[in-house]
Amino acid sequence: MVAVLKPGNSGIRPMLETDLDEVISVEEAAYEFPWTRGIFHDCLHVGYNCWVYEENGQLQAYGVMSTGGGEAHILTVVVRKEARGRQLGRKMILHLLNVASKHKVDTVLLEVRPSNSIAIGLYESVGFGEIGRRKDYYPDANGREDALIMGLDLQQFKNNNW
Repeated sequence: MVAVLKPGNSGIRPMLETDLDEVISVEEAAYEFPWTRGIFHDCLHVGYNCWVYEENGQLQAYGVMSTGGGEAHILTVVVRKEARGRQLGRKMILHLLNVASKHKVDTVLLEVRPSNSIAIGLYESVGFGEIGRRKDYYPDANGREDALIMGLDLQQFKNNNW
């Protein structure tokens, strides 16, 4: 059963198709090379774990994660610019890790730009560590930027944190 947020309440809930206009608005304000509406639509329709954090009827953050074969892959976590610095990214990451645990996942992976020191700090503070790089992974104003591949042993995380 999924709890439905009442007006004025705050919390994480599943992303809905009706959220996509607001998701795209937040996405486009956050990135020079944002995901498209079609990407989010596809994530919803193939059954990825798509979540939003809503506060007083306004979407403040969202996260998308795929699971399968004992692994989870956090594809994106974004916090509305005006809501940053309030631990909403951490809240979303911890929620995604909880969902991954329910899917019997052993390892959680993600990619992050090496230039995104705030996100790297968040991921490291939760227990992620760098396990590799993907060359020229992200589009960049000057061409391409590598991605750091970060991983987390979910069983180790659960033993230390839950």
